[in-house]
Amino acid sequence: MSSISGFERIRQTTGSDDGALLTGAIGVVLLGAAFVAFLMNSTLTIVPVVGFIVVTAYGWYAHQAETARALTLLATTSTVLILVLITVFLILEALPAFQLMGLAIFAVEKPVELFGVTVIPGQDPLWSTSQDLYSLTPMVWGTLITTALAMLIAGPLGIAGALFISEIAPPTIREIVKPGIEIMAGVPSIVYGFVGYVIINSYMMDNFALPTFGSLFVVGIVIGLMSLPTVVSVAEDAISSVPPSIKDGSLAMGATDWQTMKSITIPSAFSGVSAAVLLGVGRAAGETMAATVILGHTQALPEPLYDVFGNTETLTSLIASQYGNATGTHMSALFAAGVVLFVSVMFLSVGSQLIEARMKRQLGGNQ
Repeated sequence: MSSISGFERIRQTTGSDDGALLTGAIGVVLLGAAFVAFLMNSTLTIVPVVGFIVVTAYGWYAHQAETARALTLLATTSTVLILVLITVFLILEALPAFQLMGLAIFAVEKPVELFGVTVIPGQDPLWSTSQDLYSLTPMVWGTLITTALAMLIAGPLGIAGALFISEIAPPTIREIVKPGIEIMAGVPSIVYGFVGYVIINSYMMDNFALPTFGSLFVVGIVIGLMSLPTVVSVAEDAISSVPPSIKDGSLAMGATDWQTMKSITIPSAFSGVSAAVLLGVGRAAGETMAATVILGHTQALPEPLYDVFGNTETLTSLIASQYGNATGTHMSALFAAGVVLFVSVMFLSVGSQLIEARMKRQLGGNQ
């Protein structure tokens, strides 16, 4: 009796007839069966998948509105579920390396002590697959340096480009420049990396007498150029969302266009511009192919530490260059690098979303 009343409540809430609900229930069962079969690595996975496609096709023919709502709900929940499964898989695969290394997974060459207590353990060498030593410190440092260098390029140039497109450029120029910036985002990263390796690397070697072929500085330049489209696009949307009445009021008071942009437009869109820079940081931190092509893959900290012309690894280049030959704990250590990168980029993405939400509340008058 309770199940019948529950079914009736669902029907009344969704406004669907019994046929649509039955079709949806069969689709859910088949999709669940396909997922379970996939996890079990069964060769019969195709059977419920084909059944789900057939049921969906029938639902689209007989109950199109209800099927469309169900598919959009499925797409949303699948996105969240896949993200959760990826996170769980990364953590489980990285767990042996974390258990083996403990705090030493962030070890440095000489231990760091605070009040006589070792807060960061020492280890030499930092990375050795033959000795089962896997410190991610050089890779974290390389990722940090290349990301900082990239943002020194993409941040100012991206904000300047967004201001030009939104506030300065005539409509004809804007219609050309903005799509061009967005096309830059579609250029494969391997192309940027190859250009950096052949042109910028060679120039640095010929004119600056670098001791090694490939450096963090070159990677930072290339990744900064790759991050530019992200910063420009998001910052331009934030600047364009500033109400025209605010800018018109400033101009009516006698302020110049530059004074209005500097004192009114940028402060009003500051949260959105900050979100753009943070998204650019996430883009730079997660870049793989450019760093893999350019760097010389040395799993050691540069000497001195601030030497941006040194040659080390990033988290992404470490994974890309070593996963082909990795097994056992070595593979687990690469997954640990993925976990560190995943968590870092996730915090950056969440931070950018919070900043963007704050901007919308401020511009909407809701503090």
